[in-house]
Amino acid sequence: MNRSLSIVVVALLSFLMVACGSSTKRSTTEIPAVSHGKEISFSDAQAVKAALYREYQYWKGTRYTLGGTSKKGVDCSGLIYVVYKKQFGIELPRTTLYQSKTGVWIKQNSLRPGDLVFFRTGSKVRHVGIYVEGNQFLHASTSKGVILSRLDNPYWKEKYWHSRRMTR
Repeated sequence: MNRSLSIVVVALLSFLMVACGSSTKRSTTEIPAVSHGKEISFSDAQAVKAALYREYQYWKGTRYTLGGTSKKGVDCSGLIYVVYKKQFGIELPRTTLYQSKTGVWIKQNSLRPGDLVFFRTGSKVRHVGIYVEGNQFLHASTSKGVILSRLDNPYWKEKYWHSRRMTR
């Protein structure tokens, strides 16, 4: 492989590794979300739930692809990035690492539709989903693609890290 192609491959692999599989170091730095002024307000829980269920129907079964943001394949942070921009007019950072520093920290028992839920799925691997309702969250599973899962599922309950709420 020639040197230029090697550099491109290494750069691409480096980018893809920070999408959902990002490690995090505790930081107090908060990264602001960029609002584009869409109509759905987080204070309207019914509208937020309806939007999330529409997104679920659209994305349901889409396979997991690290670095993906399309129906051909999507990763966890890519799904959150696209859904937030489309439904709420908010441009979040693209990676789980930076999404985990956006918005404000909230207690798990205070979750509302649209809040982000974060998990530690490995020693340096993080995962993100969007809380919908009734202990369910929307996410891109590495094994099942885009699905709804339950926070009280033993796997997710054990891996739960923290939650964040986006503010405009």
